Amino acid sequence: MLTFEMMWERVLACDAAYDGQFYTAVKTTKIYCRPSCRSRKPKRENVEFYKTRQEAETSGYRACKRCQPDIARSPSSALVHDVTTFLLEAYMRPLKLDDIAAHVNMSPFYVERTFTEATGETPRQRLERIRIDQAAYLLKTTDWKNEKVGAAVGLNTPSNFYRVFKRWKGASPNAYRKERDDATE
Repeated sequence: MLTFEMMWERVLACDAAYDGQFYTAVKTTKIYCRPSCRSRKPKRENVEFYKTRQEAETSGYRACKRCQPDIARSPSSALVHDVTTFLLEAYMRPLKLDDIAAHVNMSPFYVERTFTEATGETPRQRLERIRIDQAAYLLKTTDWKNEKVGAAVGLNTPSNFYRVFKRWKGASPNAYRKERDDATE
């Protein structure tokens, strides 16, 4: 689901929401990290991405000593990983907390409380962020109309898409796209 560009943007943003979804490996140092690692960012051409730690280690990389991607987190990290994986796979369809809880086989109350304590955001906020990250990627890489972009990421009503996009990115989809166009000129 995640392209190289999308993963690279998450690494540059040190986005902990994507920890466990993929690992960043640096060819020149032979080290792999979590997306949230605060170490100096490598050159883009020296980066490879792996879905699992085992893939990175099999390819000859060792774990970063700063972000320690080889050490498991608290039990809630498994829940965060499972919920985030589900949201990444299903973000384009309508989702309720009950759907998320059913996927991880836990009560909605427990999922929301534990996820929020571990990440500082609710599953709904994480879903919105995933949708808006996907929308921003589509706005940068396609010439689709805003309504089509909104529908592609699961925000089917234009007013909701515009409102949520502006809240997360600080600009309307049109202004965001114009920034892209101005940057390429």
